[in-house]
Amino acid sequence: MRYSQLLIPTLKEVPSEAEVVSHVLLLRGGFIRKLTAGIYTYLPLGLMAIRKVEQIVREEMNRAGAQEVLMPMVQPADLWMETGRYKKYGPELLRFHDRHERESCLGPTHEEVITDIARKELHSYRDLPVNLYQIQTKFRDEIRPRFGLMRGREFIMKDAYSFDVDDAGAEVSYRKMYEAYRRIFIRCGLDFRAVQADSGAIGGNFSHEFMVLAKTGEDTIVICDSCDFAANKEKAAVVLRPAAEGEPLRVMAKVETPGKRKVETVCEFLGIGPETLVKTMVYKADGVPVAVLLRGDREVEEVKLKNLLGVADVELAGEQEVFDATRVPTGYLGPVGLALRLVADQEVAAMRNFTVGANEKNHHLQNVNLGRDFQVEAVGDLRRITEDDPCPQCGGRLSLTEGIEVGHVFKLGTGYSQSMNATFQDSDGQGKHFVMGCYGIGVSRVVAAAIEQNHDEHGIVFPVPLAPFTVIVLNLGGKDEKLCELAESLYGNLQAAGLEVLLDDRDERPGLKFKDADLLGIPYRVTVGNSYAKSGKVEVRRRRDGVMEELTPEETVAFLRERIGAELKK
Repeated sequence: MRYSQLLIPTLKEVPSEAEVVSHVLLLRGGFIRKLTAGIYTYLPLGLMAIRKVEQIVREEMNRAGAQEVLMPMVQPADLWMETGRYKKYGPELLRFHDRHERESCLGPTHEEVITDIARKELHSYRDLPVNLYQIQTKFRDEIRPRFGLMRGREFIMKDAYSFDVDDAGAEVSYRKMYEAYRRIFIRCGLDFRAVQADSGAIGGNFSHEFMVLAKTGEDTIVICDSCDFAANKEKAAVVLRPAAEGEPLRVMAKVETPGKRKVETVCEFLGIGPETLVKTMVYKADGVPVAVLLRGDREVEEVKLKNLLGVADVELAGEQEVFDATRVPTGYLGPVGLALRLVADQEVAAMRNFTVGANEKNHHLQNVNLGRDFQVEAVGDLRRITEDDPCPQCGGRLSLTEGIEVGHVFKLGTGYSQSMNATFQDSDGQGKHFVMGCYGIGVSRVVAAAIEQNHDEHGIVFPVPLAPFTVIVLNLGGKDEKLCELAESLYGNLQAAGLEVLLDDRDERPGLKFKDADLLGIPYRVTVGNSYAKSGKVEVRRRRDGVMEELTPEETVAFLRERIGAELKK
């Protein structure tokens, strides 16, 4: 392709709307353009990169035995009502009525549609296992779309769904997809981790996220330095350290704490450590207030709280909401005599003689004990893990890093097939519900994540498998016929060797061509300039590390074919 004939509207300045590196570089490099909030047009280079991801995904899904389909983006609300997700999914589900006043939605995911296909088309155990996938546009009406392709409202996704006769078969399907995902992200040239994760709105009881490691990631990943444990912080289990034994229960006593509302000031005033204080925090669980007990120096992991309570949403209550529910000002709440549902972190259940609010302004209670002085509805692991906690798998040292979710695999079980009465006949002629799995990859997000992980101060540094072009030939010959002929010859020979080549044939100054080549992140640059007349060689430069070679035109073709071929086989 010739640069002069390709739409590449590069920008010199950083767009004001851009928030993260990938957003900046995709806009500056002319890969995308914003239509409206969270919705982008993919320009030629952007679509080329996305097609590269799609091809890798397609090849590995087919290799794993999955079959490609294409389902409608518009889905009838009736299907979502069968599973109960029409209301549960929340405002991210864009709902609308057609001209006949039929309720519909734009698909953020396709569990209901694919289950409807299965109950209509798969009748016998002999039809199973089946794994069906699609690569399609999705829409989720994010309240705060941001970061360009990282969190848009409209995006391209690969979603796959497996149907098996039993749990053993579902485990086989899950492992096939897990390994297929590993191959996909290795082939994409990404540094990633597969981590234990919460299943969220999709449901199911077991899942892994595939995270690209990057400083700008929205998720925090917990990784063990000694074993293969890796988990999203929302899922990472906290190992409860053994409680000190033998401490006698002391008599509960009320103490005055004038104006002391925060953990730090209460502890300083009473001369105690935050590890001996229990704070009482009020959350709204599906709108209903519930009090959560946590050690003073800990933080609530809201996903864990949501799962313990079995609710769709939890939100920390505001000061006025707390007062309306308890008639106690924040900072003085405590579990003794509190007329709210109470749940406690497992660490609190192991504590003795701790300090809490007295449910009275300017007062706290000391020497309080769970079981003797108050009861709770449930105890569980509710706190956010830290680097000071031991690895839940081997007891080793943990580290926290940032990551970008690019893929997610779920064991769904029979939740969808039961709610939609999707059954098949087993070998005994009995009706059984399909055991399902669900597997998603954010195709457009992979491109953004790759840039977050691969860039420098000059622009994008694409991994070879994802680059729109693998080679750019810069013709710096101007009107020199011999140099122009050489650039054209190299361009043709590199294409004939099976390489994807962009010829920069523009009548622009060399400095601009060099800057644009770096901005676009094309892995190899071949410069045809005046030095050829002296040496008979052209300059070949690798974008990633700047290493340069001077080669004859014939050597250049063989060199690049070998190097790029080797990188594509990794």
